[in-house]
Formats: sequence, C-alpha cells, structure tokens
Amino acid sequence: MYKFNLQIKHLLEHGVRYAPDEEIVYRDLVRYTYKDFEKRVHKLASALEKLGVKKGSKVAVLEWDSHRYLELYFAIPMVGAVLHNVNVRLAPADILYILNHAEDELMFVNKDFLPLIEQAKDKLPLIKNYVVLTDDEMPETTLTDLEYEKLVESGDEKFEFPELEEDTVATLGYTTGTTGKPKGVYFTHRQLVLHTLSLGLFQSAFITDASFTTKDVYMPLTPMFHVHAWGVPYLATLLGAKQVYPGRYEPQMIMKLVLEEKVTFTHCVPTILQMIVNAIPEGVKLPKWKVVIGGAKLPKGLALAAEKKGIIVVAGYGLSETAPVLTIANYNKKVVNLPEDQKFDFKIKTGIPAPLVQLRVVHEDMTDVKPDGKEMGEIVVRTPWLTPEYLKDPEKTEELWRGGWLHTKDVAVVDEYGYVTIKDRLKDVIKSGGEWISSLTLENLLSLHEAVEEAAVIGIPDEKWDERPLALVVLKPEYRDKITEDDLKKHLERYVENGTITKWAIPDSIYFLDSLPKTSVGKIDKKVLRERFRS
Repeated sequence: MYKFNLQIKHLLEHGVRYAPDEEIVYRDLVRYTYKDFEKRVHKLASALEKLGVKKGSKVAVLEWDSHRYLELYFAIPMVGAVLHNVNVRLAPADILYILNHAEDELMFVNKDFLPLIEQAKDKLPLIKNYVVLTDDEMPETTLTDLEYEKLVESGDEKFEFPELEEDTVATLGYTTGTTGKPKGVYFTHRQLVLHTLSLGLFQSAFITDASFTTKDVYMPLTPMFHVHAWGVPYLATLLGAKQVYPGRYEPQMIMKLVLEEKVTFTHCVPTILQMIVNAIPEGVKLPKWKVVIGGAKLPKGLALAAEKKGIIVVAGYGLSETAPVLTIANYNKKVVNLPEDQKFDFKIKTGIPAPLVQLRVVHEDMTDVKPDGKEMGEIVVRTPWLTPEYLKDPEKTEELWRGGWLHTKDVAVVDEYGYVTIKDRLKDVIKSGGEWISSLTLENLLSLHEAVEEAAVIGIPDEKWDERPLALVVLKPEYRDKITEDDLKKHLERYVENGTITKWAIPDSIYFLDSLPKTSVGKIDKKVLRERFRS
C-alpha cells in the first residue's frame, strides 16, 4: 500500500489541473496563468537547490504581497525547506533578532528593505546568500548580484519535487512581540493542508454571507507575511480561483484592482477596512465585495458603514499560534432563520468553530462557562494545525499548552446559539472594584456614535477601585471640535438603560486624539497607550 503524505504540492497540483488558464495578477504589472505559475515554481525550486537549499534549510522572505511571494509560498516548502515569513513592519532590532533566532541561511529581500539589511549584514553570520526582488531594474547593492527573475529563469521547469513526510516543517513565523521578544511558531505540510481543506469547506459548504468558491476573485489585504495571509492563498490556489496581489498597500491601487479585476473576496483587520471605507467617495457603492475581518474586534459601527458602501463583512478569529483560522461568523441552522436585523449581530461576533476545531471557553479550573452570553472565561483550543511549541522556548511552550489545550489568552463568552464573542485579551480586561469590564464592548458601543472613527479603551490605575476605564477616541474630521466628552458619555448611557452595560462600565474620562498607535499588523497598540496614559 502507498502511504499518501499530505504535502503542499498537492494543493498546487489540483489548482493547476482544475483551472490551468485562470489568471494570477500582480498590480498592473504582471499577469499570467496557473500553467505559467506552476512552471515558475518548478524553476524556482530548481534554482533553490542549486543555491544549496536542502531539507530543513530556513529561507527568509522580506516582501510585499506579490506573485513572487505566492511562488515562494510553494517552492520553498516543496523542496523540504522552511519558508520564514518575516514581518517587515517590525522594529529593525526585532527583525534582526528573528533572522538570527530562526537561523536563516538564505534571504529573499525586496529592494525597499535593502538599506535595512545592508546595515545589518555583519550581524547576520548564518545567511549565505541574498536574492533581490524588484519590479524594475536591479539596484546597486553590496549584498548580492542575484536578482529574482534571473534566478527563476536559471531553473529547470521539469524539476521534480521530492516526496516528503507530511510532518516535515513547512513554514515559520513570529508573533508580533507585544509582550517581550517575538516568539517563533511553525507548521508542517500536514497541518497546512488540513487547515486549507477545513477553511475551504467552512467557506463554501456552510451558510455564510462571505462564501469563497472557485468563481471568486481573491485579493489579500492581510499581509502575506502574517500567518500565511490567514491561509487563503493556499486555498485560492487549490480552488483555481483568480488571484490578485496588490504589492504594498496603497488605497488608490487597491481600489483600482478591486474595480478593474472585479475582486469579490478579501480579508483584513478593522483598521484596513476603515481605510477602505474612508477612501470610497460619498454616494459610491461597490459591487458585491465580501470581506472577512479578523485580528481585532469588528466594531458594529464600522461594519454598518462598510455595508452602506457595498462591502459585505463577516468576522473571523485566529492567532499566530493557530495557522490561524479557528472560527468564522457563519450562520448555523439556528441563526439562519432569525430576522435579518438579528442575523447581522451574529455575523460580527467572533463566530463558531471551523470543522476539526475543538474550542472551549473555560474558567481557571478548566471548567466550561455557562452558555448564557454573560459568564466569561478563556478560549482554549485543539485542532490538527496548532504550533507544537514556541521555537527554543520551553518555558513559554509549557504555559501555552497548559493541560493539553492551547491557551489563547482571549477572554470570551458563549451564547445560547453556540456563538463565541471575545470580550477582551486577558491582559486588556479591566478589573475595577472586583468586576470585569470589557474594553472591546465599550469600543464597539463607542463606534456606533456617528462621530466616532476609532476608539480604544484601556484600564488605568485607580487608588480606590484598582483600575478604571479610560476611552481614547478619534473623531471623524467633520465632527472634530463639535463633539464633547459628555456627548459620548450620554451615548453610552443609552446602553446602560437597555442592559448592554452597567453604569459602572462608563469611562470616567474620554480623551480625543488625532490618531491611535498601531502595531505592525495594523491593530490598535494598547501597550503604547497604556505606557502613555497610565502614569
């Protein structure tokens, strides 16, 4: 009997067989078919082998979202090497740290990041070769004379990929390091194939407003360096769907591609969605465009604003440690028959678990919370695609996998319909006078005020109550100097009257800011806000 190992190459093979003439597009610069894509992946893999890449070699990639990155998504793991997706928005010191911690041997680097790497070269002793990625002429650099397109052309399109054990490590990434140094997480071929199959089933066979099928046109707006762009490039390739890559995120280019290439499906964090909503002129409504929102709470106010512009939004949830998808706010059989206005509230919840995801919300003693939508606990999970450890960090690994469940450090509730709603991060939940106050709930309610563009709520020290909530708000330009702190407090009092929050939860103070600090992946950076306002 032949042992069939699940390998990433099987995703590519099926996509090419199913849709050989479908297109892959990069900005307004490159357009080719799946057949062309497959040939280039073979050539690239052949060239990697000539450069000395072998099974287990770590290959770093510093690149924007492109067709080149998609080729690297496949070629590197398919030769048995490890694709290290480097978060290019990290601080330079953190990038240097993870390159050395990962023990990378080869680096693919977009020309935009050459100055950074040229300065750091002497501190990267393990990297033997560099390859430059560029949309135009090869820049002058002391690093290398290897250029990506020439490297691809030097390869053999008939190169045969080795048979790999399915537990071969395929990819490596790092958490964003909001608490301490970034931590390494890795995934095998088997894990990524199973993640792809589960995601595909959940997005196409279940009831959802944001289905993704072979008929859709896909464009990522979550960076490809961030947890496999939520795994969707692998799924899009398996389905043979048209794929569009925008390069560096620029509002004008994004809108041009959406309209001209007829993009129908994407995913992003709320701050990117806010940027898109702001960029769409008043009165303009896009054709049907489905967007899955993750990485942070999807405020109802933003979701409503997006839908007015023709963008259909659905929430999802996952972590760097989970490859990442755990839940999507699809409709289950109970919710699908509810009135439309009630259904909207369900699709902006954290959601229901995807196939093969075991998810619980538990107290500290690991007993499950009541499914009443009120009792809060921590989300813990088991699935076939969770990182087995934090790389070279046994102490943090033990904490992550305490009791045989992966601990997410996300505080949530479960309602009577089985939907999970995250209320906060363990480190962000506000403990005031012995009660828990959810910063995410307050942020969501503030977003429903017509004047509010963005809001963040943090806990600040209080001598009497330990902590009290402080709201930090960015107003829409047309409302600045017209809205007061009292206006927003009165807005929140409406939700006290209907029982959504207690009067105790209303922040003592609301400050207005011109902008909120963001992390490298576009989330609001509460660590920076706490440092600024807790003193």
